[in-house]
Amino acid sequence: MTSTIAEPYGRIAPAFPASPDQHLMAEPTRATLRVQSRMLAATRSFLTAQGFQELLPPVIGPVTDPGIRGSKQVDIDFYGHKYKLMTSAILYKQASLMAFEKIFYIAPNVRLEPLETAVTHRHLAEFHQIDVEIRDAGREDAMELAERLVAHVVDEVVREMPGDLELLGRDRDAFREVVQGAFARTTHREATADLVALGHPQDPGAEIDWEGEEILSAKTSRPFFVVDYPKGSRGFYDQEDSERPGILRNFDLIAPEGYGELASGSEREHDYAALVTRMRETGENPAKYGWYLDLARRGIPASSGFGIGLERFTRYVTGRTAAWEASAYPKLPGVVSA
Repeated sequence: MTSTIAEPYGRIAPAFPASPDQHLMAEPTRATLRVQSRMLAATRSFLTAQGFQELLPPVIGPVTDPGIRGSKQVDIDFYGHKYKLMTSAILYKQASLMAFEKIFYIAPNVRLEPLETAVTHRHLAEFHQIDVEIRDAGREDAMELAERLVAHVVDEVVREMPGDLELLGRDRDAFREVVQGAFARTTHREATADLVALGHPQDPGAEIDWEGEEILSAKTSRPFFVVDYPKGSRGFYDQEDSERPGILRNFDLIAPEGYGELASGSEREHDYAALVTRMRETGENPAKYGWYLDLARRGIPASSGFGIGLERFTRYVTGRTAAWEASAYPKLPGVVSA
């Protein structure tokens, strides 16, 4: 029996498949996964050509990223010790820079998202991220790389996979501005003011909510960055601007056409004392992060990086309605499936 998902965001919700074969054998799914495979190949070739080292990230660990707005972590028993399934490999990305200057992962993540996220079409309980980190880099370096990477991947799909895009009903002309790069940017404060002016009650001290992202996204035909989120809206690893207290040196990359957030990134906090302070400010117990703080005490490098949600990116490129349509074995919040 298929599951029908309620729809508040203006798109007609597809029915969730009753079985894996029903989903996998559908020609739109096959075309979507072929495009996704090409996107991964383009990502790897682009980053490798830029001198990045691909590493395999951990799937479990004693701690994971706590900054996952409302979702729950999954605990497992690791020989009598409580470990976590990774919600994000960000702490391990920072640690990896002790050995390599530039690294990337194609990282699996598990987050038990709130049930209400099932209707956003952007959330999955199990998903993958293109995780990138650069030693001794600033926010502008990370943003420039994210822009070039997105433009490169989209350009390759448009050039090399016209048949699959046509099968999916995706107009290649929609990407003319994307492949040119030069994405616009706005501050969190400006984005909040725009949303309030449009009648959306965005909290100025919080992350832009899912509906707000979609409203802003629907207004443009080219991806854009939102920068300078307020302190307290993100995790302890986003570095505070030394010249503008209360402002973080971070960013989101928002897709056009109503598709919402594609990526998040920042300059990373790496100073031991500052990390402990930020952990306490965000309600985290530093004792949980023993291995990470031990490395910070010895000297984790300064860095910047970002993560691009692979299924979200695929959804945008292929024009699918929901992120689960860009997964071979999708796990939608609250829906039991294979």
